Amino acid sequence: MRKGILFIISGPSGSGKGTLVNRILKRISKLSLSISATTRTPRPGEVNGREYFFISDEEFDDLIATDGLLEWALVHNRFRYGTPSGNVYAALNAGNDVLLEIDVQGKEQIKLKIPEAVSIFIDPPSFAELEKRLLQRGSESKQDIQRRLCTARLELEHKDEFDHILVNDDLEVATEALCNLIMSYR
Repeated sequence: MRKGILFIISGPSGSGKGTLVNRILKRISKLSLSISATTRTPRPGEVNGREYFFISDEEFDDLIATDGLLEWALVHNRFRYGTPSGNVYAALNAGNDVLLEIDVQGKEQIKLKIPEAVSIFIDPPSFAELEKRLLQRGSESKQDIQRRLCTARLELEHKDEFDHILVNDDLEVATEALCNLIMSYR
């Protein structure tokens, strides 16, 4: 039995990572999404254990102390996000491929632990389009959008450090390209 492949999907908030991930999960079998843990509170409609594991700062500290996270990061200088390691290793060892939709900071930590992981940066067509997408969401305050845009500028500086860069300027084209890329590794 072959070991599963770990795919890292990253990019700035508003680049379309989540939309692309949801679309390819419906098209590719034996591919699962790792659910991250976070210290932020749920947004309307989010369910603990579905979108994220919503945990306290103390629980997050315990995961760090017990090496229970593959990676973790402080995001937007506000909340911590991390990838619990147990389910990821179990899926990979069972021969299933795993997607991690994580922050740019987390990619470096993963590559140190699992160098063969495939990293894919989802790039917006332009910074202006990224800002437009964030405004259209309507889910964050103007202050939060500005914080996300500041973070995006920093993240975009690291895109050349990824194995692949995928520009998401047409959702259907980007979905097909991401599916083809993942299948090429199988």
